Amino acid sequence: MAPPQQTAGRMPIQVRSGSDLLDGDLVVPPRAAGLVVFAHGSGSSRFSQRNRSVAEVLQDGGFATLLLDLLTPSEEAIDVQTREFRFDIDRLGRRVVAAVDWAATDPRVAGLPIATFGASTGAAAAIIAAAERPEQVRAVISRGGRPDLAGDALPVALAPTLLIVGGDDDAVIVINENAMRAMQAPVHLEIVPGATHLFEEPGTLERVSWLALDWCKRHLGEQA
Repeated sequence: MAPPQQTAGRMPIQVRSGSDLLDGDLVVPPRAAGLVVFAHGSGSSRFSQRNRSVAEVLQDGGFATLLLDLLTPSEEAIDVQTREFRFDIDRLGRRVVAAVDWAATDPRVAGLPIATFGASTGAAAAIIAAAERPEQVRAVISRGGRPDLAGDALPVALAPTLLIVGGDDDAVIVINENAMRAMQAPVHLEIVPGATHLFEEPGTLERVSWLALDWCKRHLGEQA
């Protein structure tokens, strides 16, 4: 079913994962063609300026976005000191799955095809969600990601997957090339010339945003 029309505006939401509540920000433009669930990378949160920049382009292109904190405030406080949770891929994956399940029940976005967008370690969580919820997750996008950390989910996830890597991020290019060989999904590696790992160079994050929008239009828009 299609969600009711509403004006775009950031709406705070909470997603339950087990006994934990995760904070998120939902934006639903009128007549949204799909929903993009963001899984932030290590040491980041739903306030990541890079992810918010990409999300704004997707919103302008007609897609709802959900930026979610994958760690609770108490976990985040511990992780800042110990870094023990940012590489807990099972935990992060479960929470992206919980966000996908939440979307299926919320009237603002229920029925929309979903893409998961992951940065750094969040890319592995995005792939895990695609593997565990194949009916809902129709596409995956990774920005400077670690898809290799998805482990056994790599050959199971069948959603079309876009891997975006900076042209000067040599080690991550190799990681993504190796991950591609383990995947059964349609997968495309896009290397952004002149970009380093965080896509801080002029124009590079804009390139990521337009690549993500095109991927969503191709794999979500046609399903709407």
